[in-house]
Amino acid sequence: MTDFAQQGLDATALAAGLVQGEYSCTALMQDVLARIAARNPDINAVCLVDADHAAEQAEANDRLLRGLDTAARAALLRERPFFGVPSLLKDLGTADPRLPSTMGSAYFGQVRFEREGDLTARYRKAGFSLIGRSTSSELGLSPTSEGPSYGAPTRNPWNRRHSAGGSSGGAAAAVAAGMVPIAHGGDGGGSIRIPAACCGLVGLKTSRGMTPFGPARGESWGGMVSEHMLTVSLRDCAGVLDVAAGASPGAPYAAPAFARRFADVVRDVQAGAALAPLRIGIVAQDGPALDAAVRDAYARFGRQLAALGHDCVAVPFPFAPREVMQHVVPVIAQNAWAAIEAHGRATGTTALDGLQKTVQSMVRYAQRMTASDYVRHVNGLHALGRRFADYLAATGIDLLALPVLAREPAPIGRFGLDWDDYEDYRFGEDSLLQYSPFCPLANATGCPALALPAGLSPNGLPLGMQLVAPLGQDDRLLAVGAQYEAAHPWQRYAPGA
Repeated sequence: MTDFAQQGLDATALAAGLVQGEYSCTALMQDVLARIAARNPDINAVCLVDADHAAEQAEANDRLLRGLDTAARAALLRERPFFGVPSLLKDLGTADPRLPSTMGSAYFGQVRFEREGDLTARYRKAGFSLIGRSTSSELGLSPTSEGPSYGAPTRNPWNRRHSAGGSSGGAAAAVAAGMVPIAHGGDGGGSIRIPAACCGLVGLKTSRGMTPFGPARGESWGGMVSEHMLTVSLRDCAGVLDVAAGASPGAPYAAPAFARRFADVVRDVQAGAALAPLRIGIVAQDGPALDAAVRDAYARFGRQLAALGHDCVAVPFPFAPREVMQHVVPVIAQNAWAAIEAHGRATGTTALDGLQKTVQSMVRYAQRMTASDYVRHVNGLHALGRRFADYLAATGIDLLALPVLAREPAPIGRFGLDWDDYEDYRFGEDSLLQYSPFCPLANATGCPALALPAGLSPNGLPLGMQLVAPLGQDDRLLAVGAQYEAAHPWQRYAPGA
């Protein structure tokens, strides 16, 4: 079997190899299951594997291919561009009746689903073989993935002493460690972009409404969450968006309309098609404090974008991180508490001691709020969206470049959910506010944001930079990302993967 990690193959290449008969779906699946068995004990990125169903999917795919000639195989790949590619769902509720979820929490036990979610169905229709679940933080509340319900923290394949990020940390670690070539995540405050940055991957937080939550839900966290996959390449990122994008019936938000397939945009740019120069904002020194390694990487990122022909201009930071977080944090807390309360009613569970210490404090914080408080904070998010649109118009920029994190990936234990006070965890001295001041902007405003690998720190840890675009300009982000990848290719998997 081809060693996809050592050869740097992405999911698009793997699917093509499978359909063209370079290797079998069964061989690839056996290799992936062996990789998980060998590497997961050290990394702890995968919390559930359905090996029997994985084997069944691979065998069924091989049987299908045996009956197809060359033309039929080409047609199959056009229809199912990720045919036979093994992948994982994040352990945070994306509905699949075959794969129960713990929600990253001992309190929830195993949540089973009666119906397949619209997003899961689209992934399967595109050819993915969904074989298990990846670790998360409890209810997605941390930028690391260290829940005790998994037995051990999820570690960064680049440096085991550091976090893989969160809350989609298991997805990023599983990909970076070469267990699977691509994995699903969700981003409500940076939860795709942070682990992508920590593990040297591509992470897109899509425009609000781009990917579906139906049929069970219409939105998550007041519209702040977007779901997508963490990838090693821009063409994988774009290809998955092509198969997943679009509102499902009854959705509360309209998905933006695009004239071209995202994969075609990326392909054309990387084939040498001209990309019109853009005006890209680089934040002046009035923004949040950055560690030296991040500051240097951010300056280099600006120079690299300028060398690609873009007009990089100094702009003020749009608004203080605390202005964003004062609305983001309460909305997250209220939604998380609502999920906890609903589970308690459904199961008769009254004791909250199954929740981690910081989450128990979050429950008390949420209980102090009123319904009118919640409405005020949702309105505050919407006001931030208006203000950000005004900021883009006033500065005349097409995109805003920002670091993903203000520090290199956190050491294990630094942001575990064992703090006594939720507000201190979020707002206190050397809290999440200082570690991740940039990501929630895109969630609050609904705008798309793309995290890209942007080199290594002096400690050998990946650093990520992001580009933020106006709502509905995901295609523009992918085009610039493709241009950047072609000029500055990265190591797709961690050393030793």
